[in-house]
Amino acid sequence: MQKDKILLVVPDGVGIRNYLYSKVFDEVQDLVIFHNLGTEVLDYLKHYKNISNTISIPDYKESIKEKYLRELICLSRLYYNAKKVNNKTILTNWVWNQKTFIKKIFYKWIEIQSRFYTSYDAILQLEIKYQKAIRKNFFYKDIVSLLLKEKPKSIICTHQRGLKMATIFAAAHDLGIPTTTVIYSWDNLPKARLALRANKYLVWSDHMKKEMSIYYPEIHNDDIIVTGTPQFEFYQDKNNIIDKKFFFETYNLNENKKIICYSGDDITTCPDDPKYLEDITEEISKAGLENEYQILLRRCPTDISGRFEDVRKKYPDLIKEVTPKWNFNTDSSWTTIYPTFDDVKLLVSTVFYSDIVINLGSTMAFDFAILKKPCVFINYDQAYKLNKNWSAKTIYGFQHFRSMPSNEAVIWLNDKSEIIDKLINYKLHENQIAMQDWKRIVIADYSKSSALINTALNI
Repeated sequence: MQKDKILLVVPDGVGIRNYLYSKVFDEVQDLVIFHNLGTEVLDYLKHYKNISNTISIPDYKESIKEKYLRELICLSRLYYNAKKVNNKTILTNWVWNQKTFIKKIFYKWIEIQSRFYTSYDAILQLEIKYQKAIRKNFFYKDIVSLLLKEKPKSIICTHQRGLKMATIFAAAHDLGIPTTTVIYSWDNLPKARLALRANKYLVWSDHMKKEMSIYYPEIHNDDIIVTGTPQFEFYQDKNNIIDKKFFFETYNLNENKKIICYSGDDITTCPDDPKYLEDITEEISKAGLENEYQILLRRCPTDISGRFEDVRKKYPDLIKEVTPKWNFNTDSSWTTIYPTFDDVKLLVSTVFYSDIVINLGSTMAFDFAILKKPCVFINYDQAYKLNKNWSAKTIYGFQHFRSMPSNEAVIWLNDKSEIIDKLINYKLHENQIAMQDWKRIVIADYSKSSALINTALNI
């Protein structure tokens, strides 16, 4: 067993699922959670994973100078990235319309200043200024004192954009403590939110490693390590599949009907999710196929808006919901929202028992591809959109969709009138070769991810 102390920072619930519920740290005896998590989260982890050693991250207040430099770096990089790969959708990652007067002034000034930082050398100069600024914050001194006291062998963060992590990693660097960060998801790199600087960067695939070199050429290639991501390893363990009878009875499903999984996005990504779900139910009902098909709704775990309730009540016999097993506290802040391990089994079982998934550009396409099941991408706008500035066409213009080797990787739903043909009368074999190629590009060899991460971390 690994006896050296490792500080693990888990900023969000997905990090808990992917790294604490997987096998990544099973051989670490002295694993310390460095956190701002709620008490309920910590109690659950102590019970489930036998993690008793935790340290709270000190309070942090970002100075105006830090915030100014951080946001200026972000916008300057977005402009640079958009030009470098010729993709203007990258600029949608900046919030152009601020609500309060003070924010409008602040961010307008950043937008003006970004015009003077168009070269990459200029951006790197901003990065140097930012690194100096974060070291002048009292938070930096608190972290240095804490690290000197704890003497960890290394520090690992499961998300590259955590605000506090830039300073924590800076303090670790100055003390000679090795640091590692995970690039959180397949769409993160073009967004210019690599807040911290680490000794090692763990990425999903060779494709992601190439992206890292494109957007951050100053990072040495040897410091970018392809490990895969452990979130897909759960599909390899048959113990994660809930008994069929229990699963179907629990969620009021009919064993004689095929299951269409509707995978919801968050409200920002797909504000019209409920309307798309209603389109599907309407078309199935009009075609008289209620006795052959049922829809299993899995909303985004952090979507507690209740926005699907009206359509669920309208079609109670057709829509069944498998509610994600995430725990929420009353304030529903990011420090209190986390998945239980039961949700891992619930997700694996949802994919296992479903015949097809439909969503708007979600990573769930890869979850289903692992079990060689097809995915339908919604590719049309509603006549009356909840957000007039939103469009499915914009979503699929995002840079990470350029990794798709062929449009045949998924089934494209281009209009409501195509629902029966595309969702019901699909032919599985037509899209699986292209989908498997895309899966290999994006998530690579997920089957060895935990072992590869442990090797990278010298565990």
